[in-house]
Amino acid sequence: MSDSLLHTACYDWHVSHSGRMVDFAGWAMPIQYSTITAEHQAVRTAAGLFDIGHMGRLRFTGPDTVRFLNSLVTNNVRTLDVGQIQYALVTNEQGGILDDVLVYRFADHFLMVVNASNRVKILNWINEHRASYQVQVEDLTMSHFMLALQGPRAEELLNPFTDIDLKQIGYYWGAGARILDRSSIVSRTGYTGEDGFEVIVAAEHALELWETLIRNGAAVGLLPAGLGCRDTLRLEAGMPLYGHELDESIDPYTAGLGFAVKLDGPEFIGRDAVAAAKANPDRLRRVGIELAGKRIAREGALLFSGEQQVGRVTSGTFSPTLEKSIAMGYVTPDVAAVGTALEVDIRGKREPATVVRLPFYKRAH
Repeated sequence: MSDSLLHTACYDWHVSHSGRMVDFAGWAMPIQYSTITAEHQAVRTAAGLFDIGHMGRLRFTGPDTVRFLNSLVTNNVRTLDVGQIQYALVTNEQGGILDDVLVYRFADHFLMVVNASNRVKILNWINEHRASYQVQVEDLTMSHFMLALQGPRAEELLNPFTDIDLKQIGYYWGAGARILDRSSIVSRTGYTGEDGFEVIVAAEHALELWETLIRNGAAVGLLPAGLGCRDTLRLEAGMPLYGHELDESIDPYTAGLGFAVKLDGPEFIGRDAVAAAKANPDRLRRVGIELAGKRIAREGALLFSGEQQVGRVTSGTFSPTLEKSIAMGYVTPDVAAVGTALEVDIRGKREPATVVRLPFYKRAH
């Protein structure tokens, strides 16, 4: 790997614990430590610990922060209570998705978490559009660290080290807290379909927290988890990934993310184009696809109804939880209904498949 890759605060730990490191969006990140399936099952049954320090973390302050953010994102951040978190999209003038983000509201600032691959792009976009606003933006990505503790045992594993009761934090809420007596932000968010938390701490305290959670969780089956199982988990949960389901050619309604758009709220960049996309009956639809066999439909595989090409696969895997081959993709509206029979072209051979409801997996409680 190139020496120019960025490192998170736990990079040395990953290397010394057999993490298989890959270049991900310019960062050296662990794709797995043991096997993707073992790490995936640990998250579903106990807990997994993810380094997500590569995600961008941007802090907004100043009197025009709410107004500025509402000009950037599709959702309405003014409706957020202190401690609440909102999923939103940043769109360009044509309504294409520049990124999908989380916006956190705190008493004296807002925080935006962006995808690692889009951090520089979003920072440039922000700087292009904030000249007329009294708002300051600070990039905390290098000075701070972020981890995700995901799985049914996550709350009991993290709670002993916090000065707040994590039971009081609802889904898509967060709070300032002291964890291991260090100033932190903890939120009940994640990208796996399981209960869990994401924690932000100063980079110099990252390894202490990481190693504490690894030691404390070993007895209940916690495993360090890499990007490999993060992908299989989010796909089972029907969650889109930027660069696969989302890009600048896809609008929020085509992506099935209309819940994160407030067309009747403040005007955001691209609003008219997004509204036009919503009104277009011929736009593509994002769907779940289940294959009859075990062959995996990879990104780019073409989808057919009879001899008519009707779409393409954006993500596919063999689901460790369901023990089935699953995929997401975009199809024409006439074949988007649940139960529709399709075929997937996998290296020149057609495989039978069916449109199914998303998500593929939903936890029991």
